Parts: sequence; C-alpha cells; structure tokens
Amino acid sequence: MLYWLLYEKLFPFFHPFRIFRYLTFRTAFASGTALLIALFIGPWVIQKLRDFQIGQYVREDGPQSHLKKSGTPTMGGVLIVIAILLPTVLWSDPSNPFVWVIVFSTLAFGAIGFADDYIKVVQRRSLGLTARAKLAWQGAAGASVAVALVVLQQFKVFSTQLTVPFIKHLRPDLQWQLWPSTIPHLGLLAFVPFVVFVTLVLVFSSNAVNLTDGLDGLAIGCTIIAAGALAVLTYVSGHVVFADYLELQRMPLVGELTVFCGSMVGASIGFLWYNAHPAEVFMGDVGSLALGGAIGTVAVIIRQELLLPFIGGIFIIEAVSVMLQVGSYKLRKKRIFKMAPLHHHFEQLGWHESKVIVRFWIGALVFALFALTTLKLR
Repeated sequence: MLYWLLYEKLFPFFHPFRIFRYLTFRTAFASGTALLIALFIGPWVIQKLRDFQIGQYVREDGPQSHLKKSGTPTMGGVLIVIAILLPTVLWSDPSNPFVWVIVFSTLAFGAIGFADDYIKVVQRRSLGLTARAKLAWQGAAGASVAVALVVLQQFKVFSTQLTVPFIKHLRPDLQWQLWPSTIPHLGLLAFVPFVVFVTLVLVFSSNAVNLTDGLDGLAIGCTIIAAGALAVLTYVSGHVVFADYLELQRMPLVGELTVFCGSMVGASIGFLWYNAHPAEVFMGDVGSLALGGAIGTVAVIIRQELLLPFIGGIFIIEAVSVMLQVGSYKLRKKRIFKMAPLHHHFEQLGWHESKVIVRFWIGALVFALFALTTLKLR
C-alpha cells in the first residue's frame, strides 16, 4: 500500500519518491519492517500467550532434557505471520496477482496450523486435528493455490513448465495434451497433473517444516536461510536481464515476491531472537505450516519446485527420516534411527541441543548455496 501511495500517487509531486519503484529498496525496507515488528510486539505476544496459558506439551518418550520446556508459550507463529504479511502488503505492488496468491497461501496454511494448535493447547486434546483432517485441509489449500495459478496461466502471466536444474533446455509442461483444446470442459482437465503436483509439493513442504520444528531455533534458523535463497531466485527470475543471461523462464511479475521473501527473512530473524535456545516461545503449527506453505508456494510460482530439496535441504531430510522410520517399523518392526525426526536421533547419540541446531544450520546453508549455484551450472 505504501508503494501505491508513495510512488504511484505522490511521485508526480515529489520526485525523490522515485526510489520506491526499485524492488531492492522495497525489499530491504520490508525486511527491516518485519524485523522491527517481530522484535517490538514479540514480548507482548509472549505475555498474552502466557496469560491465556497456551503452553507447549512435551512428549514423555522424547529426550528427557526437553521435559523442562513443558509449559513454554507456543502458537508464537501468529507473530511470524503478522510480521511477514504486514510488510508484504505495505511495501509490495498491490496490483501484482502473485502477491495475493502468496498472502492467501500463508494465511491458509497458518489457519490450519492455528486450528491444530488451538485444539491441542486450548481444548486440551493432545492429538489436535486428526492426521486425515489435517492432510485434507492442507490438500484443499494447496489445490486452491494451484487453481489460482491455472487462472493466471490463462492470462499468460504464469507458465506450467518446470525448470529442471542443470538442464537449461529441458522444460517439461505439466499439462496433458490428450484432449482437443477446442472442447472447453475437457480442456480444463489438461491442468489436472499440474494441480495434483502443486498440491503434493505444498502439503509436503508445509509438513516438512512442521517436522523440523522440534528444537529451539532449528526450524526458524533454516527458514532464514531458505527465504534468503528464495529472495535471490525470485529476483533473478523477475529480472529481464538476469533471467535471459541465466536462461530462466521470463516471468517479470514474479519479481515482486522478492519483497515477500525479504519480509520472511526479517520476520524469522526477529522471531529467532525469542526462539533461540533456551526458547521463550515456540512457533507451533501455526508458524511451521505457514512457513512451509509459503516456501513451497514461492518455489512453485517461480517454477523451481525441483530445487526445493536443496533450498530447504534440512526440511526435506527431516521429513524423509520420519517416512523411513515409520515405513521401516511397519514393514520390518525395526527402527532405522534411535528416534525420528533426525534431530532427535542425534540428541539420543549424545549431541547437545545447541550443537545439533548449529550443525543443522550449517547444513541448511550448504544446501542453499548449492541451490544458487545451479543457476549457473546449466
């Protein structure tokens, strides 16, 4: 909204406001605004969570060192969502449709997490939403995002072609070509593979961040790194010169998502201030599902879904560790890890919590840097 006011409305009368047209400037301001919001309203949010007695339940079969965390305020993800979306709306171009797609996605997945946290913490039902209900709602949110992108594809501002790392000329299209496009009701079915694919990506991404959120600062630290990598990717994807040089798909409108990624970096740093070990507040599902949904949605919009295993490498490893553990136990009645997700396995090996967190951050950084190198290694 500030972009609309300061640049589009007031620039003709005060030319120094020209600076607000530059994406890098607005991204920096959005990041700073998000950081300040998180830092300044963080204590108030934490106190309110304490007043409402919204404390974290800690499973007794987990690492015993975590039992002392029981009762720590949770649902702090509300702070993250506010600190991300408010600067995004303030500093981005409100006429850009991708801005509203990412805002919707963050709110939708955050609302699912809020419902899950509310049931677990406020209504004292330890399981929260059932696994089937949670997946159904996540699937509905993911499908809604996919349908919105299909609509934008009809206006030629979005493409259903995938970008394949390392292979610049391979761009598979996630549309069926089985029916004549002249038959409208059948032509829409051509987008079924795209909708299914996007839905699976967003459901997996949101749950991967959720599973990583088990140690103080672990998930939010990895989010800072992933959001920073996405900020670079969105900027070059929306920049005509860089996109041509790197032979990426030309999507000028997606550059505006750099403002959102900057907001995510700033909000995550601000939240880490209170979530660092020993944590004063936990993000809860409302934060982890919102962040996972946002990361997945940005990757989908810039057509870099296949880079997600590197952009959010630690998130993927954590999720896969749970899948392997569950699958192995059901099939062989044996466990692969001492405990899943993977960060608990290392705790059971004797690693101190802080060591696990920092080493996982290092791993996340290495993965993100590798993701950025794929832009040139093509």
